[in-house]
Amino acid sequence: MAERRVVVTGIGTINPLGNNVAEYFENLEKGVSAAAPITHFDARKHKTRFACEVKNYDPSQYFDRKEVRKYDDFAQFAMIAVAEAVADSKIDFALCNPQRAGVIWCTGVGGLTSFFAEVTDYAAGDGTPRFSPFFVPRMIPDLPAGYISIKYGLKGPNYCVSSACASSNHGLISALDQIRAGRADIMIAGGSEAVINIPGIGGFNSMQALSTRNDDPQHASRPFDADRDGFVMGEGAGALILEEYEHAVARGAKIYCEFAGGGMSADAHHMTAPDPDGKGAEASMRNALADAAAEPSDVDYINVHGTSTPLGDVAELKALHSLFGENIYNINISATKSMTGHLLGAAAAIEALACIFAIGHDTVPPTINVQNLDPAIDSRLNLTLGTAQKRNVRVAVSNTFGFGGHNATVVFRKVE
Repeated sequence: MAERRVVVTGIGTINPLGNNVAEYFENLEKGVSAAAPITHFDARKHKTRFACEVKNYDPSQYFDRKEVRKYDDFAQFAMIAVAEAVADSKIDFALCNPQRAGVIWCTGVGGLTSFFAEVTDYAAGDGTPRFSPFFVPRMIPDLPAGYISIKYGLKGPNYCVSSACASSNHGLISALDQIRAGRADIMIAGGSEAVINIPGIGGFNSMQALSTRNDDPQHASRPFDADRDGFVMGEGAGALILEEYEHAVARGAKIYCEFAGGGMSADAHHMTAPDPDGKGAEASMRNALADAAAEPSDVDYINVHGTSTPLGDVAELKALHSLFGENIYNINISATKSMTGHLLGAAAAIEALACIFAIGHDTVPPTINVQNLDPAIDSRLNLTLGTAQKRNVRVAVSNTFGFGGHNATVVFRKVE
């Protein structure tokens, strides 16, 4: 039996560059920085006092009062992104077999806002354990997958993937595999994160992972720059409707692109630092291209993990050189975290959308804020610096790597 092809038929997002796909794509192409002083809490005593927050967000515009109480911010973002993706796909789940439609939702951290609020309230009291009945459901990482399945009546594969910053790519690959294996015809997949709060910023500060460029937040996320000093925290969600190709064609669905393949690997090196030679990243990309039946010479665009950390950026580019050889100079590379910040477990989801944008618009989004290229980085690389570039994007690759040495890569292909 021929392998079942998988295509993308709906997309949705809420993230620092836009509260829907149209806004996100517009600002992605313009090269807008979403970084600004933190408004979610009083950050004056923190080493980092800025982040890439979702802008103009009012949960009451999306949810009733009971739902706001029920959903942590990361779950709210999930429901919003999925609602847009479902509407965009024009799919009527009432006409589908619910046993063959599922959800894989991802997050790196889960409901940290709710966890911190409940524990803080307890610590301020007299020791009596008075916790909200919503505490556990708001906190645990898998609940958005359950909420989504309940809302749309989906009874197929349903679970959560949590592998730090690689979470959403792992989840997308898992959803791809469910459809290929014949267990489902439709999968909702993506990720969400909401950790711009006291423990989130404070915890990553203590690891010296975040930029502390408080005097110039907009230019703080600067992958490949010699003066980069850490990543900028982001928040939000991205959602994709994945569908078996013949199923999509039969219902006359709009097809954005083919989800051609995915690859994974482990660095087996260090809990937070990447393999300095990029061997794990190279293996992940090599596995993804093999799974997609693609050659390195087929690739037109790579959305790199590119977090703006001193070690990570160089290691990833070493991997690209090793895998792609001289052909790397013919490929557009960009690090869209320079605009969105780093959404941790949701990063791969919105970066998959950036690849879909590149394929659909034949436009590669830029890497912004590079003012002084790191001398350790090959200046001949096309890092798409400053402004978006037009080109025919047939095959796009997206990398995400997570603490623990988790590497995951996905490949999207234009459907001619």
